Amino acid sequence: MYVPFGEINIVVVVVFRLLLDHAKRSFYRAANSIFSKIGSIASEEIVLQLVKSKCIPVLLYGLEACELTEAQTASLEFVINRFFVKLFSTNNIETVKFCQEFLC
Repeated sequence: MYVPFGEINIVVVVVFRLLLDHAKRSFYRAANSIFSKIGSIASEEIVLQLVKSKCIPVLLYGLEACELTEAQTASLEFVINRFFVKLFSTNNIETVKFCQEFLC
């Protein structure tokens, strides 16, 4: 059983645990909306700035109050990596990591 609490779902179990599915789904929706509207005509810097200001807060909402497991952290990193893969049209994770370090 889970209890919806804003954008965060709290799972009722013995150990406190969060479901990040809704946050990740909302991030993908918002990022895809930006790509569909201006992805082909705007520069990568503009798209990145829009995603940083509009989509990242959706993904990270309320997480500062909770301790994430390594699996949850890896899951959130995967979402960000997939965004960079789409933004720069590459499948090379080394290129993605370099772009993240350079741009963020």
